Amino acid sequence: MKLIDPQTYIDGVLAGDRRMLSKAITLIESALASHQEAARQMLSALLPRTGSAVRLGITGVPGVGKSTFIESFGTMLVGLGHRVAVLAVDPSSARSGGSVMADKTRMEKLSTEPRAFIRPSPSGGTLGGVARKTRETMLLCEAAGYDVLIVETVGVGQSETTVASMVDFFLVLLLAGAGDELQGIKKGILELADALAINKADGDNLGQAKKAAKVLESALGLLQPASPLWKPPVLLCSAREMTGIDAIWKTVLRHREVFSASRELEEKRRQQAVDWMWSLVDDGLKERFVRQPDVKKQLPRILREVERGTLASTAAADKLLFMLDNHSHE
Repeated sequence: MKLIDPQTYIDGVLAGDRRMLSKAITLIESALASHQEAARQMLSALLPRTGSAVRLGITGVPGVGKSTFIESFGTMLVGLGHRVAVLAVDPSSARSGGSVMADKTRMEKLSTEPRAFIRPSPSGGTLGGVARKTRETMLLCEAAGYDVLIVETVGVGQSETTVASMVDFFLVLLLAGAGDELQGIKKGILELADALAINKADGDNLGQAKKAAKVLESALGLLQPASPLWKPPVLLCSAREMTGIDAIWKTVLRHREVFSASRELEEKRRQQAVDWMWSLVDDGLKERFVRQPDVKKQLPRILREVERGTLASTAAADKLLFMLDNHSHE
């Protein structure tokens, strides 16, 4: 088998070569042990060149026009001289296989921009796996000179929390339905938001959007802000008409200024790095545990008993962990 030289990838990424960046991300996404080792060496070498980009997470209720928003937002940033990378976290692409190709065609205008880079979510794998690959991809994009990273959640539920845990600023896009859409928003998502933006606030929708903003502002007033330094604003925008987009970017920059000055941004990133390490340890321990010979042999039988209800989950877990104890005492 051809040996992989991580240096080729390192040089290519640092030179900002898009083709080499794509190949480096594919290397990270590979499950082959030799590829994983090369990817580890590559990431270790590139790590000192990361950390200066604005990391922005975006989520939105279905039908909010997230792709159009990201395209308008990204195009505006490119026009301002930024280099923008858009990454998706989509755990559903593993199951349906449907969204990966659609991703490529969703942002046609932005994907032709030489200063923009769009990468669909890695297909295959759980949310944890997809998130891990996305975090590592973020580092590669930073090392390649992209100074704004947009991570969008495409899946539902847990992926919002996961994306919020890897970015500096989390934006929630909503539609103007006055009070109606508040029913559909989970309190948890409001708690994650650094700003809320009501999209499609144009034409006949404008009045309703303003009403919805008032409802949202009072809902936010009931929540304890994540930081005493920042009260999440409610903004109005129209991605189609390119209005209010610049105000959102100014809000992101103001947030960055406030949090950098107080060292809170630095602290947040440090905490994110430690949390990420522990989640990798959890994943790795489980993988190694399942590969233990005793566990491998007994697991199918124990699983069947738990499924049938003849063995309690707690007793089953104890039994499996006890095998490990025995193993380590031999």
